Amino acid sequence: MTQSTVFLSVPDLPPLWPGESYSCHFGEYQSPALLTSSGVMCPSPDPSEAPELPREADHVSVSLELRFGTVVIAEASLSFYDCMAVTLLRPSAQCQACVRSLWGCNWCVWQHLCTHKALCDAGPMVVSRQSPPLSPAPPARDAPTSFPPTAPRATVALTPDALPVDTPSTATALDVPPGARPSLLSPRGPWAGPGPTPASASTGSPLHKAPPPPSPRQRPGTAVPAPTAFGPMATAEDLLASHPSPSDAAALPPALAEPGPEALPSAVPLDQPPSTAPATTFPGAAGSTKPALDWLMREGGELPEADEWTGGDTPAFSTSTLLSGDGDSAEHEGPPAPLILLSSLDYQYDTPGLWELEEMTLGAGSCPCVESVQGSSLMPVHVQREVRLLGRNLRLFQDSPGDHECVMELEGHEVVVEARVECELPPDTRCHVTCQQHQLSYEALQPELRVGLFLRRAGHLRVDSVDGLHVVLYDCSVGHEDCSRCQTAMPQYGCVWCKGKHPRCVAQEACGEAEAVVTQCPAPLIHSVEPLTGPVDGGTRVTIRGSNLGQHVQDVQDTVRVAGVPCAVDAQEYEVSSSLVCITGASGEEVAGAVTVEVPGRGRGVSEHDFAYQDPKVHSIFPARGPRAGGTNLTVHGSKLLTGRLEDIRVVVGDQPCHLLLEQQAEQLRCETSPHPTPATLPVAVWFGAAERRLHHSQFEYTSDPNVTSAGPAKSFLSGGREIWVRGQNLDVVQTPRIRVTVATRAPGPGQGLGWRHRVIPETACSPGASCGGLHFEEPCHVNNSQLITCRTPALPGLPEDPWVRVEFILENLVFDFATLNPTPFSYEADPTLQPLNPEDPTAPFRHKPGSVLSVEGENLDLAMSKEEVVAMIGDGPCMVKTLTRHHLYCEPPVEQPLPRHHALREVPDALPEFTVQMGNLRFSLGHVQYDGESPVAFPMAAQVGLGVGTSLLALGVIIIVLMYRRKSKQALRDYKKVQIQLENLESSVRDRCKKEFTDLMTEMTDLTSDLLGSGIPFLDYKVYAERVFFPGHQESPLHRDLGVPESRRPTVEQGLGQLSNLLNSKLFLIKFIHTLESQRTFSARDRAYVASLLTVALHGKLEYFTDILRTLLSDLVAQYVAKNPKLMLRRTETVVEKLLTNWMSICLYTFVRDSVGEPLYMLFRGIKHQVDKGPVDSVTGKAKYTLNDNRLLREDVEYRPLTLNALLAVGPGAGEAQGVPVKVLDCDTISQAKEKMLDQLYKGVPLAQRPDPRTLDVEWRSGVAGHLILSDEDVTSEVQGLWRRLNTLQHYKVPDGATVALVPCLTKHVLRESQDYVPGESLGTGTPMLEDVDEGGIRPWHLVKPSEEPEPPRPRRGSLRGGERERAKAIPEIYLTRLLSMKGTLQKFVDDLFQVILSTSRPVPLAVKYFFDLLDEQAQQHGISDQDTVHIWKTNSLPLRFWINIIKNPQFVFDVQTSDNMDAVFLVIAQTFMDACTLADHKLGRDSPINKLLYARDIPRYKRMVERYYADIRQTIPASDQEMNSILAELSRNYSGDLGVRVALHELYKYINKYYDQIITALEEDGTAQKMQLGYRLQQIAAAVENKVTDL
Repeated sequence: MTQSTVFLSVPDLPPLWPGESYSCHFGEYQSPALLTSSGVMCPSPDPSEAPELPREADHVSVSLELRFGTVVIAEASLSFYDCMAVTLLRPSAQCQACVRSLWGCNWCVWQHLCTHKALCDAGPMVVSRQSPPLSPAPPARDAPTSFPPTAPRATVALTPDALPVDTPSTATALDVPPGARPSLLSPRGPWAGPGPTPASASTGSPLHKAPPPPSPRQRPGTAVPAPTAFGPMATAEDLLASHPSPSDAAALPPALAEPGPEALPSAVPLDQPPSTAPATTFPGAAGSTKPALDWLMREGGELPEADEWTGGDTPAFSTSTLLSGDGDSAEHEGPPAPLILLSSLDYQYDTPGLWELEEMTLGAGSCPCVESVQGSSLMPVHVQREVRLLGRNLRLFQDSPGDHECVMELEGHEVVVEARVECELPPDTRCHVTCQQHQLSYEALQPELRVGLFLRRAGHLRVDSVDGLHVVLYDCSVGHEDCSRCQTAMPQYGCVWCKGKHPRCVAQEACGEAEAVVTQCPAPLIHSVEPLTGPVDGGTRVTIRGSNLGQHVQDVQDTVRVAGVPCAVDAQEYEVSSSLVCITGASGEEVAGAVTVEVPGRGRGVSEHDFAYQDPKVHSIFPARGPRAGGTNLTVHGSKLLTGRLEDIRVVVGDQPCHLLLEQQAEQLRCETSPHPTPATLPVAVWFGAAERRLHHSQFEYTSDPNVTSAGPAKSFLSGGREIWVRGQNLDVVQTPRIRVTVATRAPGPGQGLGWRHRVIPETACSPGASCGGLHFEEPCHVNNSQLITCRTPALPGLPEDPWVRVEFILENLVFDFATLNPTPFSYEADPTLQPLNPEDPTAPFRHKPGSVLSVEGENLDLAMSKEEVVAMIGDGPCMVKTLTRHHLYCEPPVEQPLPRHHALREVPDALPEFTVQMGNLRFSLGHVQYDGESPVAFPMAAQVGLGVGTSLLALGVIIIVLMYRRKSKQALRDYKKVQIQLENLESSVRDRCKKEFTDLMTEMTDLTSDLLGSGIPFLDYKVYAERVFFPGHQESPLHRDLGVPESRRPTVEQGLGQLSNLLNSKLFLIKFIHTLESQRTFSARDRAYVASLLTVALHGKLEYFTDILRTLLSDLVAQYVAKNPKLMLRRTETVVEKLLTNWMSICLYTFVRDSVGEPLYMLFRGIKHQVDKGPVDSVTGKAKYTLNDNRLLREDVEYRPLTLNALLAVGPGAGEAQGVPVKVLDCDTISQAKEKMLDQLYKGVPLAQRPDPRTLDVEWRSGVAGHLILSDEDVTSEVQGLWRRLNTLQHYKVPDGATVALVPCLTKHVLRESQDYVPGESLGTGTPMLEDVDEGGIRPWHLVKPSEEPEPPRPRRGSLRGGERERAKAIPEIYLTRLLSMKGTLQKFVDDLFQVILSTSRPVPLAVKYFFDLLDEQAQQHGISDQDTVHIWKTNSLPLRFWINIIKNPQFVFDVQTSDNMDAVFLVIAQTFMDACTLADHKLGRDSPINKLLYARDIPRYKRMVERYYADIRQTIPASDQEMNSILAELSRNYSGDLGVRVALHELYKYINKYYDQIITALEEDGTAQKMQLGYRLQQIAAAVENKVTDL
């Protein structure tokens, strides 16, 4: 166990003040640091805290840091090494590994020890070339000089950088980083200045870097340049330890151990900090007055005043704390302290014999080593042989204790034999090792075995040997089981066939007598023949196995016969003596016989079994067709079909292989067809090796693949058994369809979803995102016809906690995922439960009254089952299920009591039928049923006789009254149940209709989504969007007009408008201008909105300034309403600031609308359009079958049927194309309505502005070559009844399904009415009802429903009902109100998606919303408004009311789409629902409530919670600063301030300035600040420039 001292050379290290100290950190270990003249010295870690070596490593490195407090002054890497660990890395050559190590370890030959010591206790030593020589350098003869000053350096010099690690029974080693090899330093250090190096001057550190190992020319005894103390330029990685052990000091000559005073260094004073005592020094350091060697060699080796710098109680630099041996004790005899050589000292030794003792050799080449095996390395088993080895340097073991032995490693154990070593005379280092004779054997069944070999002495010490030293042990009997193979063994083995009691193949030495060696092998022997059949055509490969089947293929080349027919031997497949493969020749007929093999000169072998030539036949196949995807199980019928090898039998359909299945029979072969690229009819052939048999009378047809288009329903109970209907085409070509359910706990990846792109999935692949693990459950399916397959869902034992269920339909080689066939994901639901008919006593029969229905209670009854799928039976009679709800089942029993279902019970008298309910795989037995008789209870005659006349009459009357009451009660109960059943049937029918229409809509949306992938959502660009939001209701934007001034005055006017733009940048002028206009009575609400939009356009390029104006005006508005009723603020657009707020929100939220809200809003628009167009729409009244607005509900049943027309375009791009576009219309559509639908399809993806006007086109019906007919709404064929003319429809013209129609230019020009104002997106053809259009003769048009003679009062725009309409609504039949429910249920998902996106805070809320909401909170706080309801109303009026309602009601503001009155009515209901969700008032609904509000009565509370959460989440987010908002506003100004018509907007604004010129001038003159700013004067200048007005200028 050792502890060493490490010296750090840190030049110009700052001195310390009293109480301060440096410390050294060896990784986690800390030790005190003693200041020296050139650095510091630190004790290494205590032995108990030394780091442990890692496994299979010989050193460990730690970081050594010199610190002052927590400040790191210098850092280096220090390695702890172990010489003994080096030998463990290469156990076969431990001596070589030791002396070749980087750490300068030496090898003690006798002790078999790797050590860092310089001498061994006894015997010779092999010295590492890395070790420092024991002889010091010759002394320098230069005159002494003082220690030269050094400049401050950042480099750390560490001595040593490797210490022996403190581990039991180990040696020490040094870790040198790769590339950091020791380099030889000159006697002068890098710090040496000019002049000679002093012989007596002390260096900066008493320990030194070891020089490199001596070159080959530097043999022992030669002088090596003395090591020098490395200066600041040396690095820690260049260092090696150079501590000699005490035994090294003992081996030094006395001249070195006791030097004279003349050899000691002179004292050099140590620098001291001011006002401090002299620092403690140690002998040999600069400033020490004691000779260095005297201190190092004195008894005990203790450092004077050691406690002052170590702080411990034990000597810090004693013998036991420097170095240890390699696993041995630290106590040694001789000098008690190690010798430290100083590079500046001059030593001369005359001690003879140190290098002449011949006990030291240098380098790995001097290690004792066994190099090779002499002679052959082959050794036969069971034969005694000796092994000779060649070695070197083995004479070093002479006189060492212990004998030598050879060790052979044989099958995991050692075989030890004595060894004799004989060495050549020096200088020859070769030695010969003889391992005594020994007989070896092994158990492995292999011809050769490699046996490792090495030399060992003293019973356990392994001598070095080259890697892979071995002999080869061989066994002739392995692989040579018969005579022929024995004689073909490799000649170097010398194997012979030795006959005797047990004939065998052995080495010749192992065969006893000479006559026992066999020279002539016996005749062939055949053990087996495969196969035993083959076609008469020949070509069958027959494998013959046996023994003595020749020694060469030439021995049997032409001597093999199969049933007397020659069989050609395949030379490539021939194995000596043991097996051969031959190819049969053609026999011409069916024949059987033995197989013979003859070897010339040795006889012939005959098989025990005969080989039969057969002629197989192919008769038929089944089935005769299958899908081209393959996977059809094809059965080939015939005779002798198992002829030849089974692996040589192939079934081929055309050129495609049909893969044979496992079990086959001689009369039929079963195989699975391969895929084929196209449908085809192909011949079938069976190949038996090279022989072909074709099927001549029939062929196999590859048909088109089955295609599944839909599957449903999408739910099942856990018990399974629900019938899934799988629809498609070509389904009858599938033999064994299956349904597979996979249940896993992992959710599907992004690749799942509504995967309508990849519908067919290869069965062998695992689709993306799916879990290939999990549990699989399969059930067979039944093929009904080519378009329908029915599958029963498999039962599941249960569902995991987070289940993911995947349902697939396996059609041979095709797999269809349910998720691609149905928009609703498939799910398993909990099993239902049913209560017995008599819950109190289930064993008692239930008494049933004929004519009534059976009611059964339960749970989860309709979660995954419809009433049509439930099978209810009373005995053998069906109980028709009328209604199925979540908790009830109602069924109508047979009129008469049925018989029991089981025949055995029918013979039993009074046996009652049992009531059973079958739901999939679940079967419920709910008790027996007994029918009651209908005969009334007769009044007993005995009682009548016994009673008097009066009592009889009274009793009879009472009884009659009771019976009538009971009958009436039962009848009322039955009527109630029937009404309840009717209501539940009505609800069920509405629900089923919603599901069906939702499914149709989702299918349409699926096609729409695929269209959107190519064309995208038709968003309007920002300019059009802004114009439609700023100026709604205008035919075109007023900013598109010209200035309307003469060209001569245009420059002056434009200059004046520029001055006006600058004047608007004055906040005072703009505020005065707005307030002045608003104070004028003639300034209407429309004018306020118009001026606000003009100001928005004028200031669009300066949105920061625009926002500042908005804040100021809003603050004034809050002050006004606080004095009145604050809850009414922002409710209507009555002021300029309210319209400014609407425009500001529209600008700031445009990006959010495009990126987030656009998609769900467009999907809702398309969903509404699809639903409205799917049903009849009255072209005159504008009423539709499918709507959400009861005022727009078509309250009549109109018979219609859908048509698909083939539409052509005869004008514009694409005219004349032969291929038409399918268009879905209704036969009740007017020609104009059909024209609109045709234009939508023909111009899909074309902007509305580029589409032709519908009024310029006619619809032409084309039939045949010359049959062309122009269709129109009104013509001479129109039906006229009195004062009413019915508009023509497609049904009127009897246009059939699939007819071809074309849009052609009108023959007569239509005059467009100039007075009609254009609302963007409004239909020009069918949008406006034609009720007011009356011909000159008083003829009124009608379409679907003839209006009453009395005209209806004007319809309110909102969905509420007032006055007489409310009375009329009460009389609306239920069936028509269900249309509203159906429409609402169909669109529910799209409405929810839109509201969720608008009111979601999962994504970042637009900064403008957060900024404005914070502004409202700030205004409320400033004005002392603590009522949160008021702030909620403000926020609702500013965002939902001003922006979202506007966008929802007018999708044409965002998209390039065309709406109609019917769609506007639906959007109005949805917008009203959104507004109701944002309000705080609770709407109490009753019988008189508007139907539109009743539709969403259950949804509005949920929407309200979403709004409240939305407002709360915004309130809790981080406030938006003015800097952030201004940054976004500036970006919006840059991106969207294009040509919005600013100049025209300024000119329009000036018109209002001109109109109220005097009032504005007066307001500016009354304001002192405005006078100082000369605002009135500037306005007068503008007026003079724009209108050439004469002013007071």
